Order: sequence, then C-alpha cells, then structure tokens
Amino acid sequence: MNQDKILCPSSRCESGSMLLGIVQNDGHVSFLNKKTIIDEKFVQIAKNGQRNPEKRFRFSNTCVNSSCKQWSNNKCSVIETIIKTMNSLKEPSQLPNCSIRSQCRWYQQCGGKACVVCPEVITDSL
Repeated sequence: MNQDKILCPSSRCESGSMLLGIVQNDGHVSFLNKKTIIDEKFVQIAKNGQRNPEKRFRFSNTCVNSSCKQWSNNKCSVIETIIKTMNSLKEPSQLPNCSIRSQCRWYQQCGGKACVVCPEVITDSL
C-alpha cells in the first residue's frame, strides 16, 4: 500500500487491504493500533464465515475517488451523510488514536468530525 495515497477507511476485504478494526457486539468498531495488511489467506478465511467480512471487520485501501459509487460532488458522500445525520457533532478536543489519519479521505474531507463518527460505521450493514 503506497504511503502517499489517500485511503478509504471503509473498504472491502481483499488482499492488500489494511485491517483497521473489528466490529464489536454493540456495533461499534474497535480499531487496531498497528497497520495490518491482509493477504489472500485472511480473505479466504474471512469469507468462509457466516457473515460477510465487511460486517465483522473494517478495512482500508486506496481511495478510488470517482470510480467509487459513493463519490459525489468531488468528495466521499458516506462521511458527509453520516455527519449530517448526526448533526449535533462538534469538533472533538482530542482525536482518538488512528493508524491512517494522515492519509484518511474522511479526515482530510471533514476533519475531527469524521473521527467522532468513524467507530459507528460498518461497511456492510445489510
């Protein structure tokens, strides 16, 4: 994964993606402190589970910009929609630890407000 690329913090389970966190029983994502790149073996094991990997884990990979169905008006519509839905959010006084913040699409787009809602996002919630 190229360190200069902007990263999508809600990507798919595929070889080369980074494992960001694990979805807990309460629906919040618990983030890993260390960058962990997944391989094909992880992908195969994760896809053999009863639920899609994107319901159990959060992954990051290179942001594909306009090639993504969530891209609208030259930005990621996912984080914009979530922040609007939770309209009482304020910029936090302290940001949580994050392994991708310097490259994160959502942080670059919305600042600390993105960090507040990030643990609430499950990539595949269907």
